[in-house]
Amino acid sequence: MRPGKRAAPAPDTGQLTVFTEIHRADERRFSTWRNGGGQTAEILCHPDGAGFDDFGWRISTAQVAASGPFSIFPDVTRSLTVITGGQLCLVFPDGRTALLDDRSSPFVFPGDISCDCTLIGPAVLDLNVLVRPPFACTVTRGSTGEETGLRFVFALRDLPAQGLYAHDLGRLLDAAPSPVLTREDAVMVTISAD
Repeated sequence: MRPGKRAAPAPDTGQLTVFTEIHRADERRFSTWRNGGGQTAEILCHPDGAGFDDFGWRISTAQVAASGPFSIFPDVTRSLTVITGGQLCLVFPDGRTALLDDRSSPFVFPGDISCDCTLIGPAVLDLNVLVRPPFACTVTRGSTGEETGLRFVFALRDLPAQGLYAHDLGRLLDAAPSPVLTREDAVMVTISAD
């Protein structure tokens, strides 16, 4: 059985990563999208308890089970990272397209333009980071150890040295150094205020 929500990471390689909180994947509760094409599970948002119209930033996972349009979020910058499953083909009104899979870098796009999504292959699990001004985000596969700001590690696989299991999200202690992780290990989310 996995440890509780606020677990101390287990030292494994001599490098101890310190998290202020850990949000376990197996504690997430998914709710169905209005269009029925998938489900979402909010992991964190700021301010706490904010809705879709008034969050400053939001981190969530989504299970995309069918093709369809994405919801529009005015004044929001979106970052989408495919974690597992098939591919997503995003099509924008200007003809631009993006084909994303579990090896693709996080894809950033404006939330206030329409976007049609075609699911290719099996259902997809993705990581979504949405920010409104004055917040900005940087989302990368792997980390350099030099990130600054509010920092989160989303585990792509079990990371015993960090005390994370696959798909857990840990918020790093402000004073703690960022761990150096490969693109196969984790997605690093950094949120800052402009």
